[in-house]
Amino acid sequence: MDKLQQLELMDKIQRELEDLRNSQTSVLKKVSQISAHNITLGVKLLDQKLPELQYGVESSLTIATELSEAFAAHRTKFFTDNKLAAAVDPTA
Repeated sequence: MDKLQQLELMDKIQRELEDLRNSQTSVLKKVSQISAHNITLGVKLLDQKLPELQYGVESSLTIATELSEAFAAHRTKFFTDNKLAAAVDPTA
């Protein structure tokens, strides 16, 4: 696999990591909505289990965010180290 192909794959991974972050954010919003609805219902099962679910999703979101940021830095270093600016943009 040449350097440009590697860069393209890194860009694809970065988009997928961003999608993962967005998905986790959406799940977290849904859990919050369920918790809000349960204030009216007062179902003990939900009171007991939703905080655990929320904590797990928040942890996953934190990990996904950190991974995305670290991978973006890795991609930028790869781009710079391999002098790919001219290959990606011939006018550079």
